[in-house]
Amino acid sequence: MSAKRVLIVDDSPTIRQLIRAQLQGDSRLVVVGEASDPYDAREKIKALAPDVLTLDVEMPRMNGLEFLEKIMRLRPMPVIMVSTLTQRGSTKAMEALSLGAVDCIGKPKYGNPIEAFGILPDLLVAAADARLRSGPRKKVEPASGFTWNGKVILIGSSTGGVDALETVLSGFPANCPPTLITQHMPESFLASFARRLQGCIAPNMGLARDGLPLTQGNVYLAPGGEYHLAVKPGEPARCQLEASEKRNGHRPSVEVLFDSAVPMASKVVSVMLTGMGRDGADAMLRLRQAGARCFAQDSATSVVYGMPRAAVENGAAEKAVPLGRIASTVLAQCGRQTAAVERGGRFA
Repeated sequence: MSAKRVLIVDDSPTIRQLIRAQLQGDSRLVVVGEASDPYDAREKIKALAPDVLTLDVEMPRMNGLEFLEKIMRLRPMPVIMVSTLTQRGSTKAMEALSLGAVDCIGKPKYGNPIEAFGILPDLLVAAADARLRSGPRKKVEPASGFTWNGKVILIGSSTGGVDALETVLSGFPANCPPTLITQHMPESFLASFARRLQGCIAPNMGLARDGLPLTQGNVYLAPGGEYHLAVKPGEPARCQLEASEKRNGHRPSVEVLFDSAVPMASKVVSVMLTGMGRDGADAMLRLRQAGARCFAQDSATSVVYGMPRAAVENGAAEKAVPLGRIASTVLAQCGRQTAAVERGGRFA
């Protein structure tokens, strides 16, 4: 396999140097150039034909979001955004992911580039082969006439998950089953993501808090940072935040969430969405073996078919489902509902 060609776009020479240093020595990647602003980047894209970009969110002359919009409209290509870990920066990161960026990472805090950029080589390799969204996101109308049977939905996602989660949750009714989500993302980005989703889906959406009871009509997002999200079985079951080491290189980890629900597997429907790696696949298999219903996003609609592939290949997922049908598929396991309708046609 030939090395993926990377163009680094950032107005900070220090950040460009840190990124280059992190990528050097990885035989899967070659840095073909650097650009200090979008105008410089435009010319270097034409001249160097990179496979993937790193792109700063805030730059002089033209900000990264405006440049990203132009890229995705005129010359779609994989982009990993690099953003400050601030509320302003994380809000813009969400905008970038909505515009079509494959993923977003934070700039180093307290001068620790290893922690910030350690995953960047893997992200760039995955992004270079990612399936880019073509055209605007398809809208799914919320299901109607839903009657809940008491089951809980668990969702794991990573690279490409922002777009996928918006699609799935837009098909949930206001009285949806309690739904817990682990999305691989920095803590400040997760808070912004929860706020963004709250404004565009029918159920109530928020960051999970320790001890919160799982109630109908609520979606609980893992807050990340120092904590994994888990389920504490009981009547009612509750959110549990676990302060422990990373699992499979992640915190929050899908593996932790899925494993915690094994004791109540008969009341669980789990879903593995797009993402890099295999976090959660083994725990999903344990869930299925204990009686849970388990599904994975299919290859054709996954931005990165890593986590779903692992769940299919190890037998954890009983079925691979196109993204647009996941909401209706899991809701059918959790009660009765009128099928979600994609604008322009009914799902088969």
